[in-house]
Amino acid sequence: MMKSGENRCGRPVRCTGNYEAFVPNPLPPDIDFSKTLLRSLSDADRMIGKLAGEGRSLQNPHILMRPFIKREAVLSSRIEGTQATLGELLVADAGAAVKRSPDDLREVGNYVTALEYGIKRLATLPLSLRLVLELHEKLMQGVRGEHATPGEFRRSQNWIGPPGCTLNNASYVPPPVDELMPCLAAWEMFLHDRSLPPLIQAAMMHSQFEAIHPFLDGNGRVGRLLITLFLVERNILPTPLLYISAFFEATRQDYYERLSAVTQQSAWTAWIEYFLNGVARMSEDALSRAERINRLLSDWRQRITGSSRIPLDILRLLAENPYCTVNQTASTLGIAFTTAQRGIDKLTSLKILKQIDTAKRNRLYCAQQIMDILDEPPAFRPPSIST
Repeated sequence: MMKSGENRCGRPVRCTGNYEAFVPNPLPPDIDFSKTLLRSLSDADRMIGKLAGEGRSLQNPHILMRPFIKREAVLSSRIEGTQATLGELLVADAGAAVKRSPDDLREVGNYVTALEYGIKRLATLPLSLRLVLELHEKLMQGVRGEHATPGEFRRSQNWIGPPGCTLNNASYVPPPVDELMPCLAAWEMFLHDRSLPPLIQAAMMHSQFEAIHPFLDGNGRVGRLLITLFLVERNILPTPLLYISAFFEATRQDYYERLSAVTQQSAWTAWIEYFLNGVARMSEDALSRAERINRLLSDWRQRITGSSRIPLDILRLLAENPYCTVNQTASTLGIAFTTAQRGIDKLTSLKILKQIDTAKRNRLYCAQQIMDILDEPPAFRPPSIST
């Protein structure tokens, strides 16, 4: 770690116990708006603008938003080691049995709950420390990190490093407890700054939150949640269609190295360019998926025209979750089991749905073409970023 005065990002402090912690300076830092950075910003602005336009053109954007939120939840949780897949989460939501650990599913489900809660909460509460605490409480409720005081900032020192490391040989030690609240107060004040391009501000906000590391557990997930909420609050996106965690997960080493380089070398420009590249590439990726799903749904609606309204109602549910069972379909639509079965049979005959298990009861069906679009790898080549 650089000595005090050498690092424009913050200062090291010697703590009781003879370890060194890092206290980041308040945002924003001085940034060199080079031609490369401006090109990255222009590309990210253009692509996320296209994605926002697609979201605003949807008749029911909240419907398509649901699987995208779940994709973000799965990929953000995967960075932290959770193994649940998007398919497993959607199958469980459809009411079918899944072999995956309930703890993994709950952790991902909590991310979905926290993100949806945050979107609704923005109508009455701006991004703030209060909202951060509420998000953390939703995220950590009933999961393996629940011992880490859900909904409370830490009251003891934490650190980052390989398993078994201590405070004295950790890779990074965040601010000590007596410096925590001043750091968070400055971070909260920065949230209300309107002098910077929003995407650059989002990059700074996320990096600083991770540097402060205000919770004993869940810092990465909360920090990534805040990116989505920031973009929605600033009207950059109408709904949370961007799943930037896919970029972070696919370039995980670069993600951690870029964050680390900010605190160690004040390498803000490299981090911001990396972040903007992620926004651009994942906006492009999400736009492609949204357009293809919309085309599928439009084609399917035309093919079932003339049928009863039930197949159309089921089709609307498939846009939210491509998996379904007769029991849950009947319950969700408030119709009889036999009526739901006939609707599903109609969609099966049109090859929109397919039974994917061998069960005699509570059979599991899938609109596989939608699932294939949602589940395919990101349509970009992970960048090779030099240090």
